[in-house]
Amino acid sequence: MSDLLEHAQDQQRQAVREAAARLLEARSPGYTLPQPFYNDQRLFDLDMKEIFEREWLFAGLSSEIPLKGNFMTMDVGNSPIIIVRGDNGAIHAFHNVCRHRGSRLCSTERGKVAKLVCGYHKWTYELDGRLLFAGSDMGTTFDTSEYGLHPVHVRSAGGMLFINLAEQPENCEPFFKTLEFYLKPYDMENVKVAASSSIIEEGNWKLVIENNRECYHCDGSHPELLNTLQEFDDTDDPRATDAYKALVAKKQADWDAEKVPYQLVRFGRRNRMTRTPLLEGTVSMTTDGTPACKKLLGRLQSPDMGSLRILNLPNSWNHFMGDHAVVFQVDPIGPLKTRVTTKWLVHKDAVEGVDYDLAKLRKVWDATNDQDRQLVEENQRGVNSSAYQPGPYSATFEFGVVDFVDWYAERMQEALKEQQEPHLQLA
Repeated sequence: MSDLLEHAQDQQRQAVREAAARLLEARSPGYTLPQPFYNDQRLFDLDMKEIFEREWLFAGLSSEIPLKGNFMTMDVGNSPIIIVRGDNGAIHAFHNVCRHRGSRLCSTERGKVAKLVCGYHKWTYELDGRLLFAGSDMGTTFDTSEYGLHPVHVRSAGGMLFINLAEQPENCEPFFKTLEFYLKPYDMENVKVAASSSIIEEGNWKLVIENNRECYHCDGSHPELLNTLQEFDDTDDPRATDAYKALVAKKQADWDAEKVPYQLVRFGRRNRMTRTPLLEGTVSMTTDGTPACKKLLGRLQSPDMGSLRILNLPNSWNHFMGDHAVVFQVDPIGPLKTRVTTKWLVHKDAVEGVDYDLAKLRKVWDATNDQDRQLVEENQRGVNSSAYQPGPYSATFEFGVVDFVDWYAERMQEALKEQQEPHLQLA
């Protein structure tokens, strides 16, 4: 019976893969995706397997686990993950699953431990994942060396932590090394999380990313953000004005003097980084454009660093300024539900109420996040309609969205390229 059930499940999974491949093959370039990619549970499961379990994901900051035994946890779909600091500063990542009967080892978001101990039956693991103790009841022939924690690939780049659940992850070393170079002036080992928030958006994760990848909607939706934000990422933006290009040239001369990198660097459609000015006369993403924190990050001597924008698909975008940084992490929960976590970073020695006011630090992005949540949720409600049809993107205002959707479609098609004859319809 179990073999029959497994065979039936395999057939169903293959049918979903075939149907997804057909939909992607038939999609119109420059248009939104077919409806099932935004609301179908089966395609969400496919996203988790072929995108989130294969790509390098932003997971947090090395400064969040500064000491031996410090850990943080996260979920990638149904897979709980733990990231822990071990001996000699080494950072390890594991599936947060005991090798005894599968219980989660760590149930809190973060903490500090001497060893990793399962609360169910007290199986005990070293911080490098080795099983140390399983109790005498396992018998004399039980070999602890065969039951270490299942490892997860982890990479620290410039103080940002990335994990990958694949057995053989894609080589992203050029991106990681460039990221280290761009973040070196910020001395990310010496920042702290001044504030953190997690909001649930009742929308598909791809709608969350699409909303982020354009500022077409900004003028009518984000008054607080537009007090300081340039609509343009860089001078390659087809809408970039002569005034913006002149400001970029002026600021780049200042950044050269400060010896901080600013050039636009792309790694395919997936990763990019660039430093771009804020509106002239402003230096930080606050309501009045003045610094949110008196103590600057790292070795920086001026607050006027513009915004170093870092994109890491499929789950993160970031803004690094002279006085503080704001990092974002996107975690899909279901086909119609996504968690967006925002962290505000300041120098580790900055004192709340002396060097920074927490309300001022948070105000712009708290407002913007809530506005984006409403936009995504209204988008999702419309996409769910029987009247929905893929609509055209603007080649100028939404080129970043086109890049994301093309990247997603290409990555998914690569994963689905070996197909059999179709026998299931999703739309």
